[in-house]
Amino acid sequence: MLALRKPAAGFGLSLTEAPEPPAPGAGEVTMRVEAVGICGSDVHAYEWTDGYAFMVPHLPLTMGHEFAGVIEQAGAGVTLATGTRVTVMPGIACGRCANCARGDGRNCTDRRSIGLTCDGGYAGRLTLPAANCLPLPANVDAEIGALTEPLGVGAQAVLVGEVGLGDTVLVLGPGTIGQALAIMARAAGAARVIVAGRADAPRFEVLRELGFSELIDVAEAPLAEQIQGKVDVVLEATGHPASINDGLAVLRKEGVIVAVGIHPAPLTLALTDFVRMRHQLRSSHGTARTTWDKVLAMLGRDPESFRPMITHRLPLDRGIEGFELARQRAASKVMLTP
Repeated sequence: MLALRKPAAGFGLSLTEAPEPPAPGAGEVTMRVEAVGICGSDVHAYEWTDGYAFMVPHLPLTMGHEFAGVIEQAGAGVTLATGTRVTVMPGIACGRCANCARGDGRNCTDRRSIGLTCDGGYAGRLTLPAANCLPLPANVDAEIGALTEPLGVGAQAVLVGEVGLGDTVLVLGPGTIGQALAIMARAAGAARVIVAGRADAPRFEVLRELGFSELIDVAEAPLAEQIQGKVDVVLEATGHPASINDGLAVLRKEGVIVAVGIHPAPLTLALTDFVRMRHQLRSSHGTARTTWDKVLAMLGRDPESFRPMITHRLPLDRGIEGFELARQRAASKVMLTP
């Protein structure tokens, strides 16, 4: 089968023939991948920016962790029926460490990550633990189902930031995660959601289609000059450390800033100002199991409202083209169909 694989450390991916996955063992399923999104972290791995050396011992591997598809075969002990359309939680807990023993699989000390440390969804089929597969609502198709993972990242960060009714929220970064942050902040009751980006017209257009009108282009003027007053919560999804300081400059006293982006360089922080303002710097990464359920419920209520997030649809054999579109910010969310 055709697969998009990371062959070795360094720039690029390879579109190559890969063997079909093994038959599912006990507790496993084989699924046919119907839609898989290109994530910002996939682009970082494609470019081989700092922070992805953890992949080296696991290469070569098939990438892709935002995907949905149909169960084709189930191993012993699996209750998921063949033909069930599912989305996939990419973190595989070992089930043996101390954290797993007390039911905290999210903080497993020997966790594998689908598409980053073991084979993922940029292929026609995949065998994986059934526990990682969540059935989609009947009215949710595969490409909307493949958005569950990034939407979950946004929902989790909004919970970490304690966004509440009437808050003014600033989202830094208009990409897919920034869009998810904006959507989930609005759903949490924020009165205002402002999204800032830099010369990113295609993604600003997506945000307008999603119903957001307070959009700031920092290429035109510094962020602090374009925001009137202070904001209650800043949610960062740029991956540029300097943006944390930009967010702190417009954050109210005792306000919360949540770092969600993956940063290739350290942060320099004016710590005395930070202390005097009693600012709270937090981080959010991944999604709790309960948050996945909440996102799936949201998708089931109005799946079409999320469709504007997807700007490009390509077959897997044009996957490298899709990565370049995402890398050059000519696309918002590229969805591949194996």
